[in-house]
Amino acid sequence: MTPSWRKPAGALLMLASITIWAILVVSLSRIIAGWPVLAQMAFYALTGLIWIMPMKPLLRWMETGRWRA
Repeated sequence: MTPSWRKPAGALLMLASITIWAILVVSLSRIIAGWPVLAQMAFYALTGLIWIMPMKPLLRWMETGRWRA
């Protein structure tokens, strides 16, 4: 069997998207620092979970070659 190029490409896409997302969230830190502590906690908890949503289609594509089920 020939190895699929989708898995290494998908892994690189995952790393790139996580890096871009982290840079985006960190760039907002000066604004967020002025918020109340509970609002900061909610923001970082939410942004810490949001990046997971685009990973499901990417993982599906890496395995099957299709973006949708």
